[in-house]
Amino acid sequence: FNLRQDWDARVQRLESFKVLDGLEATTFLTAVTLLASYETSKTIKSAVSCKRKDVLKLPLDSYKAYADRIEKGLVLASRFLAREKVFDSRSLPYSTQLIPLSAICAVLGDRFDQDAIRNRISQWLWSGVFGELYGGASETRFAMDLPDVVAWIDGGEQPRTIRDSSFAPTRLLSLQTRLSAAYKGLMAMLMKSGCDDFLSGDAMEINDYFELSIDIHHIFPKKYCEDRKIQRKFWNSVVNKTMLSARTNRIIGGNAPSEYLKKIEVDSSMSSERLDEIVATHQIKPEHLRGDAFQEFILDRSSDRKSTRLNSSHVSQS
Repeated sequence: FNLRQDWDARVQRLESFKVLDGLEATTFLTAVTLLASYETSKTIKSAVSCKRKDVLKLPLDSYKAYADRIEKGLVLASRFLAREKVFDSRSLPYSTQLIPLSAICAVLGDRFDQDAIRNRISQWLWSGVFGELYGGASETRFAMDLPDVVAWIDGGEQPRTIRDSSFAPTRLLSLQTRLSAAYKGLMAMLMKSGCDDFLSGDAMEINDYFELSIDIHHIFPKKYCEDRKIQRKFWNSVVNKTMLSARTNRIIGGNAPSEYLKKIEVDSSMSSERLDEIVATHQIKPEHLRGDAFQEFILDRSSDRKSTRLNSSHVSQS
């Protein structure tokens, strides 16, 4: 048995899933070890563990027994993440969370397709993201997640990852780049809440499907903010960003929001009322953009009410 050849063949089969781009062999082996340990724990009542020493001690027979299930689990995880509006590895908040997620999907098998079950997995996923619980060595949490989530789905207690999670709106201003899992999570939540492109009015996943260069852009442009001496910590925070197409961003340029909204209306023959509806899908009050009211915009969009609206269905369900 050649482990390298086996891994190369699996990578070739999985590479069509963008969210798995760059999947590492150690991630796959850790997931296999986690699943093997979980299955063993059900028969001999041992602790579930997937630390490095456990990966190194993984018997070949266990790898052969569980590798196919983890591969299938990764495919199911990719489908699930697309449902959550995470379409590629660049947008994936924590690549390490693929380890427990793939193992959970592997255990669930055909049950994965049940809506109620996927809603619970969603709550667990986003609790971990917004609680920022996978930033360091997380093997101990992986070992909790798999039995916790499966038991919860079967009527047990809420997983510890959900109970450990908390997110304060004050954290929003410190989310400045994609390096933060919560930053990427908020953008996914915006898409899941139904935000549309300013120019086309299309839902973001439609734009992504047709590869129309969707990315994260400033709402009050960088140049506009710098010219008015607005502090970087405000204008560069996730509060002042959203998902837009490259074409829309070119129209925005460095212009004041009131100016670029008028240009969008002219260029696309769109009514002000319709554009206001679209702007509102981004959790933005249109009057703040039309009045170039940056301070009011930041205060409103970073409020408890707005942040709760985006993630309450994923973090606060019981």
